[in-house]
Amino acid sequence: MHELVSSPELTEPVLIVGLEGWIDAGLAAAATMKHLMAETELVTVATFDTDSLLDHRARRPVMHLEDGQVRGLSWPHIELRAGTDRNGRDVLFLTGAEPDHQWRAFARTVVDLAHDFDVSLVVDLGAYPAPVAHTRPVTVVATATTEELAERVGFLPGRIDVPAGVAAAIERRCADVGLPAVGLWAQVPHYAAAIPSPAATLAHIGMLERVTGLEFPTGDLAREAAATIEHISALVAGNSEHEAMVADLERRSAMTDDPSLLLAGDELVAEVEEFLREEGE
Repeated sequence: MHELVSSPELTEPVLIVGLEGWIDAGLAAAATMKHLMAETELVTVATFDTDSLLDHRARRPVMHLEDGQVRGLSWPHIELRAGTDRNGRDVLFLTGAEPDHQWRAFARTVVDLAHDFDVSLVVDLGAYPAPVAHTRPVTVVATATTEELAERVGFLPGRIDVPAGVAAAIERRCADVGLPAVGLWAQVPHYAAAIPSPAATLAHIGMLERVTGLEFPTGDLAREAAATIEHISALVAGNSEHEAMVADLERRSAMTDDPSLLLAGDELVAEVEEFLREEGE
């Protein structure tokens, strides 16, 4: 299923998982992974057999044509890469396409690799559409293998049954073997879930530092977040229904710091499914 390309000497690295294909409102997780990996020199540690893991009819390779001739194909990939944060702390990045097949075997392989490299913590990144205002700071909530990890980030109380991505299978496998793991889920305004959200990426990086101690430069993200907020405000302005909705969301968030300000379980699932339908279209 995988090929070990190199075996760098790493000291208790954090493994950050950011696989493409599952729910990622505002493209926040993908942008976070891209930003983090751009800030370090990367070494490929392992590659995965995408012929066995992916449905290439769903994720087709890109064909490169020149004067009518096929010059090559760029295939979707899944890779484990090593780098460091700004202070030289070791980090592993699991990047690429979310597998279509063999999730249990894939999760076991990832966790086995984490064990081989003495990973101290696994962190998965995600973002979902939520009834929050774009004018408010982005909230990040957790899924986690331990109560302590969940409380450090904040979580949605009660029981919610929602469709899962492969990161949930990795997190479950981590729990089975006693490896700490946490999912960091940024809440992106449901009415702007298709617009890139630099604010959510900033929130991811801030929570990563809080949970893991890793530090990465944020570059122009604050300026880009402010510009995006201004852009969304301009789109909302002039539509009385939209303005009223945003004002109501602002009032609700001002009344409580509880992340369970969110929709109830069934309504949340409906929001997620609607977002995925729109992404597919």
